[in-house]
Amino acid sequence: MGKVVLVTGVARHLGARFVRVIRAEPDVDLVVGVDIQPPPYDLEQAPSEGPDGHLADYVFARADIRRPAIARVIAEHSVDTVVHMNVSATPLGSGGRGAVKETNVIGTMQLLGACQKAPTVQRLVVKSSTSVYGSASRDPAVFSERMQPRALPSGGFAKDAVEVEGYVRGFGRRRPDVAVCVLRFANIIGPGADTPLTEYFSLPLLPTVLGYDPRLQFVHEDDAVEVLRLASLAARRGTTNSGTFNVAGEGVLLLSQCARRLGRPTVPVLLPAISWVAGLVRQTRIADFSPEQIRLLTHGRVVDVTQLHETFGYRPRRTTPEAFAAFAAACAAGLLPPERLTAVTDRLAGLLPPAGGRSRTLEQGTLELDLR
Repeated sequence: MGKVVLVTGVARHLGARFVRVIRAEPDVDLVVGVDIQPPPYDLEQAPSEGPDGHLADYVFARADIRRPAIARVIAEHSVDTVVHMNVSATPLGSGGRGAVKETNVIGTMQLLGACQKAPTVQRLVVKSSTSVYGSASRDPAVFSERMQPRALPSGGFAKDAVEVEGYVRGFGRRRPDVAVCVLRFANIIGPGADTPLTEYFSLPLLPTVLGYDPRLQFVHEDDAVEVLRLASLAARRGTTNSGTFNVAGEGVLLLSQCARRLGRPTVPVLLPAISWVAGLVRQTRIADFSPEQIRLLTHGRVVDVTQLHETFGYRPRRTTPEAFAAFAAACAAGLLPPERLTAVTDRLAGLLPPAGGRSRTLEQGTLELDLR
């Protein structure tokens, strides 16, 4: 008998994509999708079969991982691989922050308890986040997996992720026979991504913190799904897919560069007033502008992905700029078309004096910029 893979969070976009991919694996016989509501996607039919025409069976179990029923699902199907993707910053449906925290923390505790009692479970993969490192002014330039944040996140999804990883480490000590892989994803982005940061970038005007231009990293949703696939299977020769790994596309983008590529004007706000602006945005339900996101958009965060490349054996196909470009291409046009904004920037750069040279004289002392 082949692998039986249980996937939590299949009602979300990324979970559904992963189910479609893992069903095509020749070593997988059954995929069990778990969530509190049926996914809005057709997962009964995969878009493509495996190279040998293989397509694993799929069943959906409507279950809440916060309840003991999840143990019955694992036992009923003799699950050997658990892929926990129901750790998220956004609610499913109309739930609020309280429901999100319960699912992230209590749900993970209940799931791990069920896995601990199930003798068939051999591998556990957990979708985590680089937000566990936090964002602060005195952070190192680049975080590696072995580094600890100077101050642990005090709330929100980042704190949830820290607690989840703590419970996973405890599970690993109690079940050393289970291969455990924790994947700390940078901001997942792409045409179908639905995260607080993509909501922020969809605003017509982007509030920013005056005097700050943070460095950001992204990982394309295609690469995220591929890393999850590799983590769910036996490690390839010469690699190890057990442990904790940062996952991000190579390179970084400044927030100002992101705004220009989207054609979105920025509205710099003094740091003490940004919380008021964030509260206003949350009240209008346009985007979830949380305190942890404010810190990210103030100080940024960059992680080292050497372990992913050298130990895990995977290098994301898209760099951070390429992943963001794919997202920008699927976004609605901004108020300032990127090509015109780039042209204006280039014209301004051309007016700057060369190093050690004299400033250029402007006709009639003015420069007219055509932004129409």
